Amino acid sequence: MSTKDFFKNSVLEAFGQVDPAKIGLSLLVALAMGILIYCVYKRFFTGVVYSRSFAMTLVGMCVLTCMVTLAISTNVVISLGMVGALSIVRYRTAVKDPLDLLYLFWAITTGITAGAGMYALVALAAVVIVVMIAGFASHQDKARVYMMVIHYTGQATGDDIVRAFGRTKFTVKSKTMRGDKVEMAVEVFSDGVDMPYADAIRALDGVEDLTLIQYNGEYHG
Repeated sequence: MSTKDFFKNSVLEAFGQVDPAKIGLSLLVALAMGILIYCVYKRFFTGVVYSRSFAMTLVGMCVLTCMVTLAISTNVVISLGMVGALSIVRYRTAVKDPLDLLYLFWAITTGITAGAGMYALVALAAVVIVVMIAGFASHQDKARVYMMVIHYTGQATGDDIVRAFGRTKFTVKSKTMRGDKVEMAVEVFSDGVDMPYADAIRALDGVEDLTLIQYNGEYHG
């Protein structure tokens, strides 16, 4: 048998092995799991800015990965062609939150597993991951972290600012001095939404302005 006949027969055999019921079930499972991943990501998101487009990408990734797995599982020739086609694709989107990698790999592996017909493994893995994410989320530190940027004038005002924090835990991150004017960046740990120290600092003589931003340590330039 020539190489041409081998490839021709392999392709024909691949189309003969197509099972519409299995394809439909696998894609439905992948879609349902993608929606589940979307909901889990939305519920437990702790980053700076929630990206709805990224969450929707997780759903599409489940379905498309399942489709690729169904295609390459029918025949070795098709799998080699698919690998060659996908090898030219380059992804340059930066992942800003390390936890997003967990959701990306969850979506990819779910699509692969659903395409392979291992539905029980898909469900079991989903239960384990959801329980893990929910468990870590419930044990997170309840204290909120804020970055406070204060512009003031005079050394005495700086001492008054430090005293105004009282028992609130804080850390001075940086000071920029331009003549008598000072810009001070402070990391503040607050247990509640009430921040009386902010009003006390703003009322001090010599304080020009105050900026307060919630911070979780994941900002990227």
